[in-house]
Amino acid sequence: MSDATINPGSEMPDPSRRKFLNTAALAGLAGAGLSVGLSACNKEAPPAASAPAAPAPAAAPAAAHAGHNPHLAPGELDTYYGLWSGGHTGDFRVLGLPSGREIHRVPCFAPDALVGWGITNESKAVMGTKPDGSLKYTVADTHHTHASYKDGNYDGRYAWINDKINSRIARIRLDYFICDKITELPNVQGFHGIFPDKRDPVDPAINYTTRVFCGAEFHIPLPNDGRDLESPEKYRTLFSCVDAETMEVRWQVLIDGNCDLAATSYDGKLAATNQYNTEGGFRYEGMMSSERDSCLFFNIARIEQAVKDGKFKTYGTSKVPVVDGTKEANADPKTALTAYVSVPKNPHGVNASPDGKYFICAGKLSPTATVIELAKVLEWFDGNLPELDKAIVAEVEIGLGPLHTAFDGRGNAYTTLFLDSQIVKWNVDAAIKFHAGDKAVQYVVDRLDVHYQPGHINASQSETMFADGQWLAVGCKFSKDRFLPVGPLHAETEQLVDISGEKMVLVADHPVRPEPHDFIIFKRELLSPKQVYNLDDFPNATKDMKEAGIFREGKKVTVRITSQAPAFEPREFKLKVGDEVTVILTNLDKVEDLTHGFAIPKYNVNFICNPQETKSVTFKADKPGVYWCYCTHFCHALHLEMRSRMIVEA
Repeated sequence: MSDATINPGSEMPDPSRRKFLNTAALAGLAGAGLSVGLSACNKEAPPAASAPAAPAPAAAPAAAHAGHNPHLAPGELDTYYGLWSGGHTGDFRVLGLPSGREIHRVPCFAPDALVGWGITNESKAVMGTKPDGSLKYTVADTHHTHASYKDGNYDGRYAWINDKINSRIARIRLDYFICDKITELPNVQGFHGIFPDKRDPVDPAINYTTRVFCGAEFHIPLPNDGRDLESPEKYRTLFSCVDAETMEVRWQVLIDGNCDLAATSYDGKLAATNQYNTEGGFRYEGMMSSERDSCLFFNIARIEQAVKDGKFKTYGTSKVPVVDGTKEANADPKTALTAYVSVPKNPHGVNASPDGKYFICAGKLSPTATVIELAKVLEWFDGNLPELDKAIVAEVEIGLGPLHTAFDGRGNAYTTLFLDSQIVKWNVDAAIKFHAGDKAVQYVVDRLDVHYQPGHINASQSETMFADGQWLAVGCKFSKDRFLPVGPLHAETEQLVDISGEKMVLVADHPVRPEPHDFIIFKRELLSPKQVYNLDDFPNATKDMKEAGIFREGKKVTVRITSQAPAFEPREFKLKVGDEVTVILTNLDKVEDLTHGFAIPKYNVNFICNPQETKSVTFKADKPGVYWCYCTHFCHALHLEMRSRMIVEA
């Protein structure tokens, strides 16, 4: 299609690449006889037909601008870090950009055989165990990841990621890229949206992240202990606040509707969640019956004051204070804890503009993006804005199935159009002028076909005050013909777009294992990861090879082992059947990149130790015989000879 600027009401062609009722995405709904309302869509759709065939993949054009080559020379380092969710593998992925090379995976919620996550005692303590010592959960569904802030930019301390299945939040230390804490949220299911605050809502001296906000999608009975099972009208959801340092849940807010994604203001005063099921439906027909849903704002300072004043309740066995954020309890703006701004229909995503002025909600089942001015929301809380919806300064058509939005720092927004399989670039100030009545304003700047059905999108530094408008990545849910076929399960597609000029240029495809979601992209100089651990950080470390050995207290045996290429010490150790054994391994090598592994055949033990790191495992010696403990991570010319003999006597 033409790249010409298109606005509603003009005589130019329809801005969508595919008509709404002509998409595969709605074929199932149409087949079920369900009428899907597309709010504010004034284009006439053709009769329903089969989905158009996917266009043949085109060769990616060269980057449009000098210095924007994503194909790095051997040994050349990337300019940006990308932190990605890992999807069903329950991990946290680290990419280099613009190359798109996957550098690392940090296991969080699910076991990982490479590093021994879920095998070692240390990782089990983070993940959580049942009384018998087995893992409480072994599956996960990660969606969103965000990092800590200082002065409106990333500070390199922490990142967080959610597990939607079991309502857990994990923290990743960015000095070592390890998960160090996991918290399970009480009273909720379907924990989805996550975002840290950017500074304190009251104390201007606290200019860094101290809280992480967590939104729950699914309505459940409260408490969910068997009551009200067949009374969906009583089901509710909560919005939670987690302390960034302790990882304890500070408070929760009872709300009308649900939570989807989350965003926070740069002044720390407001957090928000878009809501796609304000109806409280428990089947999809009910979840999309209303033409408008909400962007729900939380006044953080007032909520925390209410908690201090004891204006809360608790549910079930949880001691977390829950304040009332429902519409009925917050009708007076001057005392309200929450504010419900109406937005069209089933919005999917809320994003903060880098200038700190606006939150943008995209409609999903409406072809619109809604721009909400945060200063006006605060005016309403102060009692100076008669109608809350007057905080809406633009509501404009941009295309079919809008989801998520990124920014370039030059006043432009980039929104994914799931049904159109496009990215639309539009100017926020121009959209505000158009909404105010200047119909001559051209707010759509560019459109780019992507492959196919894009979801999350982000740009370099986009979620900071320092968006630099260089690169944009977009996650596409269907790859179809983009890669070699590997059977029924297709890879997903992460695509890289050069946004440094006026026109968007698609420059690269990268296959990814299903199903990642959100991600952030930031300059590499904001991080200073450590390459070798500090031995003193491990209380159980064996600091000298001479301290290695076997220590028995009845049936409990501790085996202290050191590794220093190419040998373990001790070279052998003896156990008796029935012993409860704890092996503590310390890697005494100090050389960067000199990692050792430790595996025990037939005992389900395998983990790695990085330089100067200590890990431990506990197991029962229940099989007599000889077992060669060997290094699993290539370390030396004598790597294959690096072994210790475990003898289990009957």
